[in-house]
Amino acid sequence: MSGPGGDLVRILVEFGRRLRAEGLTVGSGDMLTFSAAAGTLDPTDLMDLYWAGRVSLVTRRDDLAAYDRIFAEFFLDRDNPVDDLVRVNATTESPAETAVEIPAAEPGDDEEEDEAGKLGLVASNIDLLRTRSFATCTEKELAALRRIMATIRLSPPRRRTRRSRPARSGSVPHVRSTLRRSLRSHGVPIELAWRRRRMRMRPLVLLLDISGSMADYSRALLQFAYSTQRASRSLFRVEVFCFGTRLTHLTDPLRSRRPDDALRRAADRVVDWEGGTRIGDSVDEFVRRYGRRGLARGAVVVICSDGHDRGSPDVLSTAMQRLDRLCHRIVWVSPHIGAAERRGPLPVGMMVAEPYVDVVLPGHDLDSLERLAELLPILR
Repeated sequence: MSGPGGDLVRILVEFGRRLRAEGLTVGSGDMLTFSAAAGTLDPTDLMDLYWAGRVSLVTRRDDLAAYDRIFAEFFLDRDNPVDDLVRVNATTESPAETAVEIPAAEPGDDEEEDEAGKLGLVASNIDLLRTRSFATCTEKELAALRRIMATIRLSPPRRRTRRSRPARSGSVPHVRSTLRRSLRSHGVPIELAWRRRRMRMRPLVLLLDISGSMADYSRALLQFAYSTQRASRSLFRVEVFCFGTRLTHLTDPLRSRRPDDALRRAADRVVDWEGGTRIGDSVDEFVRRYGRRGLARGAVVVICSDGHDRGSPDVLSTAMQRLDRLCHRIVWVSPHIGAAERRGPLPVGMMVAEPYVDVVLPGHDLDSLERLAELLPILR
């Protein structure tokens, strides 16, 4: 470890010790990854050094504030947060490397004039946010994701109804219109009229897991449910439920024009936030109390859960079987990409529900939610 490279490694190791002294979990393997990343990037660029350490050394979102503070004290010898450093360097770097100041979630009246400019800056870094896991996002990044979610249009598949409507062509003649037109030609049906069956969008039901194991994803998924409900308007029906140890109906609390008010009302309604998980009991209650009364008939049910169930597997299997008989399709969205792509062992809940699930998708970032929005309209 002699020479400039050895000096750099000593500095990085000392920084890792400082993080470990402050309570962060930093192992030898993490330090090797950090050193390799710093050697590949430009170690004299504090922006590169900051992000290399944040990606390789920080494993929990709660440690981000401590990491920012220690990084500023170690490399800058000051107590200001690293966000100030990001804004300073953004003025001297090229456009492709600039950092974006994410706007607030709820701008005031004085900020409306600058809103278009700020959203334009966020759009330049949108690719970074699309593939970033919700569990590693900061509050500012979650606020930016919430704005992007509002632009996603989630549409369920269509179904043919028994009612028909006039059409220019088709296979079923419209007898009444044909006879009316024949009066113009003295009773000779020269021009035929046709009809087609009407198309309607299927109802959409969202079952969101808000247990302790879903703490890093539940708020983002609840925001996604709110955006879906607001975007649907009167085009199709959206019902939102959340569950932990019990089932809670959140459709009415989420009917608000301001997302913060809607999420606050939803949080007041839920009594088992970040608690245990009983997927089988919650699905069974949904089927018995709501599904049989029409909410699940012909609908697309989206279950957002990691599958860690503490209830009885028999109860979950029976409830999923009854739900499968009522609804049109069941989509399971898992925040763990390995379970969604069938890599490694599945959680108990997903293993029991797998025979009755039509599609399994990841739901850990914005890009995966956009894939869900693209898939739903073509479900058959």
